[in-house]
Amino acid sequence: MDNNGRKKSMELQIAKTIENLKKNNMDAYYVENRQAALEKVSELIKEGDTVAVGGSVTLFQTGIIDLLRSGKYNFLDRYAPGLTPEQVRQVFIDSFSADVYLTSSNAVTMRGELYNVDGNSNRIAAICFGPKSVIVVVGYNKIVPDIDTAIKYVKQVSAPSNAIRLECETYCAHAGFCQGLYSDEMTDGCRTDSRICCNYLVSARQRVPGRIKVIIIGEVLGF
Repeated sequence: MDNNGRKKSMELQIAKTIENLKKNNMDAYYVENRQAALEKVSELIKEGDTVAVGGSVTLFQTGIIDLLRSGKYNFLDRYAPGLTPEQVRQVFIDSFSADVYLTSSNAVTMRGELYNVDGNSNRIAAICFGPKSVIVVVGYNKIVPDIDTAIKYVKQVSAPSNAIRLECETYCAHAGFCQGLYSDEMTDGCRTDSRICCNYLVSARQRVPGRIKVIIIGEVLGF
């Protein structure tokens, strides 16, 4: 497939994903690059808002963390230097009352679902409940056909990449893929204390229209 064909295929998949996210009561947007994503996020957050974030490489890659540190917002900064584990935990708890919660997603299906897997699970908890608005920022590489493919994607790409980044002593950090990759069971994997795949969340049709907003970027971002 030439570059034009690949680009057209990507655009069609993104369009179908956005269509189905909207059917599931989530707002959804497509932007071409990370600068446009930064501008869209700026539109969706009001100056003075209390803002929190989930753990995300994408938020750093897009410059969103720097935007939140600009002084325009009351940023509950989980990454602030010198925080003790107890202070970080308090940030996680305070995040439930934030005006806006920003995160990425492990995968987004073309059926209009978000699929996320967590260890601490503060991120998936806040996606479900608490913050008034949740903004999910993803590269187009996170789009998959369905939940079954999302499960495989996390076991083959997201989990090992994040386990290596976080220096976790897990099977996937050493092998490059989840121990349960070839299992049909969603939760199959290693049994180490450092396991980062502890709780699983599928976000489908939402009860509160527009609370979750998904920004899909036409770049490869995150894991």
